[in-house]
Amino acid sequence: MTVTQQTDLTTAHTPTPPRRDIKTLLAYLVLAIGAVVTLFPFAWMLLTSLKSFQELFNLGFFPESPTVANYTQVITQTKFLTWFGNSLLVAGVTTLSVLFFDSLVGYTLAKFDFPGKNIVFILILSTLMIPTEMLIIPWFVGVTDIHLLNSTPGAYLSIMFPGLMSAFGVFLMRQFFEALPNDLIEAARIDGMSEFGIFWRVALPLVRPALASLAIFSFLGNWNAFLWPLIVIQKPEFRTLPVGTALFNGEAGTQWGLIMAASSLAVIPVLLVFAFFQKQIIEGIVLTGLKG
Repeated sequence: MTVTQQTDLTTAHTPTPPRRDIKTLLAYLVLAIGAVVTLFPFAWMLLTSLKSFQELFNLGFFPESPTVANYTQVITQTKFLTWFGNSLLVAGVTTLSVLFFDSLVGYTLAKFDFPGKNIVFILILSTLMIPTEMLIIPWFVGVTDIHLLNSTPGAYLSIMFPGLMSAFGVFLMRQFFEALPNDLIEAARIDGMSEFGIFWRVALPLVRPALASLAIFSFLGNWNAFLWPLIVIQKPEFRTLPVGTALFNGEAGTQWGLIMAASSLAVIPVLLVFAFFQKQIIEGIVLTGLKG
């Protein structure tokens, strides 16, 4: 073996500087710091909810004698379960409505040709630029004029109706329906299937990822809605969870254990949705930007 070959072998086995490993470690370090900063308020809220009233004034981060008395008191001595049920009803109905009507409008705009189609689509998108605060007064006047307030079915409908359809949902579903091949739709028409049957049995099953993403975003948005329910709800029995929890914070005063227990219970459904559907949430965000 010549000297040149030995030199080449030595060079080939020389380890490269671990620059990539250092960058990876730095990235993980930054992500870890961000996770700690993000999770700290939730951890503090949860641990505070497990403290007794006397322990609240201690400087310790962890409870010395954890107790669930605060949770028991919130559930048994407040209308928390009623607020929870109201939010579940509102979020569930609005999510189903958004899935059906937004997908129907999106399919119509994507697969039908009619005069003014693009204008209609632009007008729908333009509503995204209108701040919600500007719409509250017309909404309130409308639900008052048709006497929806304070009645059992009407009060729930007055809370729901701003979220029964969404411009974002129409945009999302139109983009996904645009990607479906027109030959598939034409083949179903040749077979004699009705237009609604084509939408329901052919097109809709092919856009399930978009439906899953839209369902998650719609449910979370309506579950966390605060401003409009706060204005339109005039009786305590119709309060949703965000409104009831916020008003309870004022009623509980300095009983921080009860406040943190109520807040912890309120955030559990949201955390569960993110935990079980985080893949669909990430795919929905990514695909929304990629579909053109």
